[in-house]
Amino acid sequence: MFAATLQRLSSRGQRTLSLFSSSGPSNWSKVVSDAEKIVGYPTSFMSLRCLLSDELSNVAMHVRKLVGTQHPLLNTARGFVYDSKNNLQMRGLVVLLMSKAAGPSHTASDLLAQDMVSGIYPNQRNLAEITELIHTAFLVHRGIVDLKEWTVSDGPLKDMQFGNKMAVLSGDFLLANACTGLAQLDNTKVVELISSAIGDLVQGIYYENSNNTEENILTDGVDMATWEEQTFLSHGALLAKSCQAAMELAKHDKESQRLAYKYGKHLSLGHKLNSDLQPFVKSSMGESSPFSFSAAPVVFHRQIIGQERWHQQLEQVQTQRNQLNYSKLLAAVKSEKGVSSAVDLCCYHGNKALEAIQAFPSSEARSALENIASAITKF
Repeated sequence: MFAATLQRLSSRGQRTLSLFSSSGPSNWSKVVSDAEKIVGYPTSFMSLRCLLSDELSNVAMHVRKLVGTQHPLLNTARGFVYDSKNNLQMRGLVVLLMSKAAGPSHTASDLLAQDMVSGIYPNQRNLAEITELIHTAFLVHRGIVDLKEWTVSDGPLKDMQFGNKMAVLSGDFLLANACTGLAQLDNTKVVELISSAIGDLVQGIYYENSNNTEENILTDGVDMATWEEQTFLSHGALLAKSCQAAMELAKHDKESQRLAYKYGKHLSLGHKLNSDLQPFVKSSMGESSPFSFSAAPVVFHRQIIGQERWHQQLEQVQTQRNQLNYSKLLAAVKSEKGVSSAVDLCCYHGNKALEAIQAFPSSEARSALENIASAITKF
């Protein structure tokens, strides 16, 4: 009973979807707003052309039938309309800033440079849109509910089934549009890079689902080295390879591509760590939010204290109704070095991202990328 309850609670925690992060530092909105001005227009409208197409409009009409249900697809759809934390289209914004920070390459012709708008090539803007469409497609697909874990409190079964069909249809439509746009870039290396990023996403999500089994909840699960590898696949590969692809489209050399990739990789890992840390650094006594058992502080904590003590702690925070007391479990994780270790790792990745972008010429775009990298280390 205890194991089954743990699994169900942890699985429900995974249903909470995030467009980039669940929360962030107080200055995050200003950092994003300033960065959007640099690239020419708000990136929150980047995918508008696709989202307002006749095909997706028809899907949206069906999604309206989910109003009043608890299907995750509805919350995902709301996020596209209003997001007070300015987390929408963040990957596209970083790709555009990286493109402008690098500028035209020495091998690009003057005629090609004349096509730039706000210091960014049209095909780089198309790449940023493709990156967002891919991310959004997987975000929608992640909202598919596992009907094996459906309970009466989740709402009528037919609503969950209908929501799943809409999630599959919407996600596939967005992914198909992204692949069409990718082919139109007419660059074999870029197609290879972004295609491999899609493969990484699939693999990363598979690992996430595998780690959420009863066996991994009650045992050691993954260590931090494995956590970083798997998190890169599911959260970092798309941005890292999109930044590298932006350099390839502008005909920049391999070193510039390597640095752009490095920035995207470390920024993504740092931002995921920041997001995982929020319940632990923002909580107060007697007040806490449910957190994932695969969050970095928990993984660090389990690795530090060992399997036997971790299992004992889970037993100690179990209530009489076979539920978890999240406040007590959060306090137990905070009492060890799991949180501080995750903070240190977050700062490490933020500094690595800053180190990578320093090689680019000084500009307002580079400064914006520096501000974003610095913001992920603030709590």
